[in-house]
Parts: sequence; C-alpha cells; structure tokens
Amino acid sequence: MIYWLLAHLLRRQIAELPGQVCFMISGQDMMDAPENLYRVTAWCKAISASVSQKNQKEGGAIKGLTFHIATRQPDEMTRCLPEIRKIGSIARLHLYRGDTVEVTGSGMDVVVAIGKSGREEVTSCIRRMAEDHIPPEQVDEGLLDSYLTFRYTPDMVIKSGGDHLTDFLIWQSVYSELFFSDINWKFFREVDLLRILRDYQSRMRRFGK
Repeated sequence: MIYWLLAHLLRRQIAELPGQVCFMISGQDMMDAPENLYRVTAWCKAISASVSQKNQKEGGAIKGLTFHIATRQPDEMTRCLPEIRKIGSIARLHLYRGDTVEVTGSGMDVVVAIGKSGREEVTSCIRRMAEDHIPPEQVDEGLLDSYLTFRYTPDMVIKSGGDHLTDFLIWQSVYSELFFSDINWKFFREVDLLRILRDYQSRMRRFGK
C-alpha cells in the first residue's frame, strides 16, 4: 500500500519527460535480472501515456529507450535473449548483437545493444569516411553523425548500481544528463525510475554552454 501510494505521488509530480533515455547495465547485472528490461519498458510506456494525457499532447512522451549491456563476451547473453525478445510484444525492439540487428514489434523504439563499444563505433565512422574518400575539410559534426550506427542523442543516461559509465554512445551522450543510482539493477523498481524522472525536470540543461 505504501509503495503504491509513493508511486502515485511521484507520477503526479512528473510533467516533463526526456525524449530519449539510455540505461547502462553490466553483463552480470543483466544475467541476474534479464526480465527487468521488459519491466522498465512497460513502466516507461505507462508514465509516457500518463504525462501525455495530463498535458493533452504527445510531445512529452519518451520516444526512445536504450539498454546497453556492457560485456566482452556477448555470447554469454544468449540465455537472456528470450526475456529481451519479449519487449517486441509491447514496443519496437532493435536488438544489436554481434554484426546482426533484429527488429520486431511496433510502437516506441527500444534499442538493446549487447557488447557494443562507443570507441569502436567512432573508429568505424572514420574508416568508412576514408573508404568513401571524404576530403578532411568536409568532415564536421553533422557528417560524422550521419555515419554513426546509433543516430540519436540521449537526453538522460542512467547507470544503476555504480558511479561509472561504460564505453557506449561516447559521441552522442556528451551533453546528456547523467544519473547514477545506488540501486542494483536486480532490485531496480518503478519508484526508482519515477524518482529519476522527477529529478530530471529540475535540471537545467546547458548543452555544454
């Protein structure tokens, strides 16, 4: 009863949501609680619907959700795939694993990137620009953006159970709001997400200025 009341009060305090949210999760945390990806996706959909209804517009909804699984052994995540693929029943899932991309479902875009490296992504961009014989003087931020695998900028990056980021979206997240949660991913609850979303509203984004 107390938990339900706290969640209800937090929802009432949220009037603005980030458009793109990224969770950074360790491989071990993922194996301990693979079902939480589906749960967090469902929570984000629910709060988006609530805020959109409150504001009578869709502009306040979370449009995209990303889960980065930090691991040097992507094959170890194979046993988590059934839980990951459940996301496709409530959203549009983009599953990046190795050199393959699996897309299923419809609705809010949800990216699950297993073992992907931000440094490797940027290095790949540079190599492909060289292969395309792009003159150095034509290279700018916009051109590099067009060569990225993940072409979006997260408004908010959440790291659970730790105070350090992982090697992912290093170009795209330079101006993102960072939130470090003391709650381990296995025990991450809806109220923990709602607290972070509430606190996001109070931050003044400066975009590096």
